[in-house]
Amino acid sequence: MSLAAEFHCLSDHDPDALAVDQARAFIRSQLAPLQTRERVALRSALGRVLAGDVIAPFAVPAHDNSAMDGYALRRADLSQVAGTCLRVVGTTWAGKAFAGTVAAGECVRIMTGALLPPDCDTVVMQEVVAVDGDEIIVPPGQRPGQNVRRAGEDLAAGKPALAGGRLIGPAELGLIASLGVAEVSVFRRLRVAFFSTGDELCSIGTPLGDGEVYDSNRYTIFAMLTRMGCEVLDLGVVGDRPALLEEAFRQAAAAADVVITSGGVSVGEADFVRDLMATLGEVLFWKIAMKPGRPMAFGRIRGAGEGAPGAWLFGLPGNPVAVMVAFLQFVRDALYLLMGADPVPGVPLLPAVSAVALKKSPGRTEYQRGVLADGRVRPAGAQGSGILRSMSDANCLIVLEHGRGNIAVGDPVSVQLFDGLL
Repeated sequence: MSLAAEFHCLSDHDPDALAVDQARAFIRSQLAPLQTRERVALRSALGRVLAGDVIAPFAVPAHDNSAMDGYALRRADLSQVAGTCLRVVGTTWAGKAFAGTVAAGECVRIMTGALLPPDCDTVVMQEVVAVDGDEIIVPPGQRPGQNVRRAGEDLAAGKPALAGGRLIGPAELGLIASLGVAEVSVFRRLRVAFFSTGDELCSIGTPLGDGEVYDSNRYTIFAMLTRMGCEVLDLGVVGDRPALLEEAFRQAAAAADVVITSGGVSVGEADFVRDLMATLGEVLFWKIAMKPGRPMAFGRIRGAGEGAPGAWLFGLPGNPVAVMVAFLQFVRDALYLLMGADPVPGVPLLPAVSAVALKKSPGRTEYQRGVLADGRVRPAGAQGSGILRSMSDANCLIVLEHGRGNIAVGDPVSVQLFDGLL
C-alpha cells in the first residue's frame, strides 16, 4: 500500500491541519530499524545502539561486601535494648579477603567495598559507634544485614545486563566495563544527508548580496545530527531549480539512509517540489497544526537501481526556529527508531508553572521558547520563527497542547528541556 493510501486510512486525518500526535504516530508506523551490525571497541560505543544483549559473565557484585566504612559483625551478638561492647580483631580492605575469623563478641573494621568476612552478616557505620582502644560500643537498633551489598543484587551471572536496543550513554559504558567486556555489537551509524533550498541563501565565507541571508539551518541540523551520533553528509545550499534539486535528491538518496531538507515545503513551494518528488519517490506534504513549523514533508525517495534501498525524506520548514522545533518533535524519534533504539529515548514533558500570561488559540500545538528556573517558566524573548537569539537564550520549550487556550499567571504548563537535545 502506498504512503498516501496508508495515510488516508487514518481516522480524522486532515492534511491541512494534521495534529502533532497524528503526524508523529504515522511517521513511526512506517519505519523499521536498520539491521546492519558491527563490533566496536567499548570506547567507540558511546552514543551507539546495542545490537544484542550484553550478558553478565559473573554476578555483580561478585561477593557480599560493605556498602560503607564501618564495622562488620554478627547481628546476633548485639543487644536490642542497650549498647554492646565488641572487640576489634582486625581490618579488612577493599580488594582483599579477611584472613582471620570473627568469633562471638568480636568485630572487624571494614572499608567500603571490602568483602564481608564469612562469620559476619551486618555492617554498622563508623559514625554511630563509640571507640575505646581495641573495643567499640554499638548502640541498639541495628538491623540484620544492614549496609551490606549482597552478591548478585545488581546483576545475576548469565542474565542480560543490558538489552539489545539500548542507547549506550556514559552509565551504560561504565556498566559494560564493570563486566570486563572489551567489545560490543552495535548497529551501524545512521547515514543522514541534508541540504538547504533557496536562491536567497548564502554559505558562510561568501559576501552577502542584496536580499541574501546566511544559511544557519545546515549548522543547526549538523549539530543535532552529530549529537545523535549520525554519520552526516552536508550537501550545501541548492538553488530553486528543478534540475539542481533533482540531482541533490538523487545524490542524497544514493549516499544516505535519510535525507533532510530545510525550506521548499511551504504553500506554493510544495506544489513545485511535489511534481519533482512524483518522479523520485512518494512524499506526503502536510500542514501540521503547530507553531512554529507548520509545513512539513515526509516520504521516501526511491533507490537509483534495482534493489537499491532508497532513503527516507523529511522536508522541514525554512525558518530557523521552526527547523529545530520540527526536528525535535518528529525527526529525532524517527532517527532513533531507524538506529534500532528500543525503546526510543523520548523527550520527557516536565511540569512547570507559567510566570506570565500566555496567549494561545485552541486547535494547534504551540512551542514557545522558555527559560525554566525553580519550577517557573517564562518566554525567552520574541517568539518569531526566524529569531534564533531567543532560541539560544532559552533552556526549554513551553508546550501548549492542541486544545488549550490562553494561559494565566500561575497556570500549570509542560516543558521540554533542551539539555542534550538542542
